[in-house]
Amino acid sequence: MAYYTCLLLDADNTLLDFDAAERKALADTLIHYELPHDDAALTAYHQVNRRLWDSLAKGELNRNKLFAVRFGQFLKALNLPDNGKGREMNDYYEEQLALHADLMPGALTALNELAEVATLAIVSNGAHKVQMSRIRDAGLERFLDGVYISEKVGAAKPNARIFDAALRDLGVTNRSRVLVVGDDLLADIRGGRNAGLDTCWVNFDRRDNDTGIEPKFTVDSYEALYRIVMEPEELENIGARNRRHQNEGI
Repeated sequence: MAYYTCLLLDADNTLLDFDAAERKALADTLIHYELPHDDAALTAYHQVNRRLWDSLAKGELNRNKLFAVRFGQFLKALNLPDNGKGREMNDYYEEQLALHADLMPGALTALNELAEVATLAIVSNGAHKVQMSRIRDAGLERFLDGVYISEKVGAAKPNARIFDAALRDLGVTNRSRVLVVGDDLLADIRGGRNAGLDTCWVNFDRRDNDTGIEPKFTVDSYEALYRIVMEPEELENIGARNRRHQNEGI
């Protein structure tokens, strides 16, 4: 049996390539509204968006407020007038984002292997309609035992309640064998720790951690994640099928 028999996985930049989806959706939105859509605009949006999501993770605002002010702040950063279009632009952007189900390289192979030894579920912040569309279109659903989106659960990472709700629904009671896996130190790693769960920081681009938030594990590849989750005999059987994990003891 695997060391960890339940993985609570983040979606964006852990399984789905959010950066690629964001670039495409933002370009589509700016072109639609006849606004500059160069690298400077993308950088400005990314900075505004990251700051707002970090504020949400710190409990300084909620998701509805974030969506209400995001494009207004972005336009201000570009020294452009809002003209009352900020919320409308946000809604259009979310519609475009739902169309882009870009995958991180190797994500489907990783899920295929991990699903053989563990219960897998996605725990994600964001808009339910957008995230479910991207998860479905990327082909992730067939590997998952559950999908828990903050908008539906009524709590956002790093609040422990979203993890607790996922574990209740999955019927998982042995929390010592649960691993929270994600790329966001504030949301995923702090959230997992808030829920009393082991955590694994997905750091594909090998960023520095200057947050003071310490994960139990750090990986820069899916293969490194296998070595944390799987026992030696399971590692030896990577690529073999029909070794689906047993639910006993989780």
